[in-house]
Amino acid sequence: MGKTLIVITGLTGVGKTATAIGLAQRLGCDIINADSRQIYRGIPICTAAPTPSELATVRHHFVAFKDLEENYSAAQFETDVMALLPALWQQGDYVVMCGGSMLYVDAVCRGIDQLPDITPQVRNAVKEKLATQGLESLVQELEQLDPDYAATIDRKNTSRVCHGVEICRQAGVPYSTLRTGTAKRRDFDIIKLALNIEREQLFDRINRRVDRMIEAGLEQEARSVYHLRHLNALNTVGMKEMFAIFDGTMDRHTAIERMKKNTRVYAKKQLTWYRRDPSITWVTPDDAISTALNMLSID
Repeated sequence: MGKTLIVITGLTGVGKTATAIGLAQRLGCDIINADSRQIYRGIPICTAAPTPSELATVRHHFVAFKDLEENYSAAQFETDVMALLPALWQQGDYVVMCGGSMLYVDAVCRGIDQLPDITPQVRNAVKEKLATQGLESLVQELEQLDPDYAATIDRKNTSRVCHGVEICRQAGVPYSTLRTGTAKRRDFDIIKLALNIEREQLFDRINRRVDRMIEAGLEQEARSVYHLRHLNALNTVGMKEMFAIFDGTMDRHTAIERMKKNTRVYAKKQLTWYRRDPSITWVTPDDAISTALNMLSID
């Protein structure tokens, strides 16, 4: 093998961070974060971001490097990672990428279709329609502009709906006609490991992690960004449930239990996504490092 990107992905709460750090230490390389929420500053508890001590152990890239107000996408992530990799290859033959954001992982491993840049005018117009007419108005517009794409997405996902409308407006053609699905050729090898454990064990880990987040101050963290609750960066499990408490639409106990349930649901969605990828090698967290080293022919 030549230069090799080792991807540590898998279900939320399964232990990706610890595995990636252990592997990066063994290989003497850096870690690229591929979690679409850990890129933001100010919400480390909610996103289960690497701790300061973990960040000090191995150099990480793309952790807490964007403000919550900044827009970021899988396409931009692909561009930024591909620009960074040449410098990392000069340091050694390996780089570890860690994260469970499926689109971000695919962006680097397969590439994102070239789409038009969204002008501030188009983006602001879509934001204004969302604010004044609501999400359903944008769903209806997307159904008219691109019924094929509208049929494939979660219509309650504000980010996906807005993005689809933005692309259609900017390009002047349906978003679905621009999505080729053709993988780009990379000049490095890719090993992709997905971590998984028995469902009961995973769900127990998820439940206990939520409890630890509450103990660590998740509510206080959520209050500190509550005034920004309209931002897409905060449209995530953990923040949504905490905001419901502050809005008075959900009591604290119910919100915490809902957060656990929604995290478990997200894990199921991840599993469905990953099972469609034949390039993935499934491993347990305990076996991941030894499997990666074996695939790299490292004793």
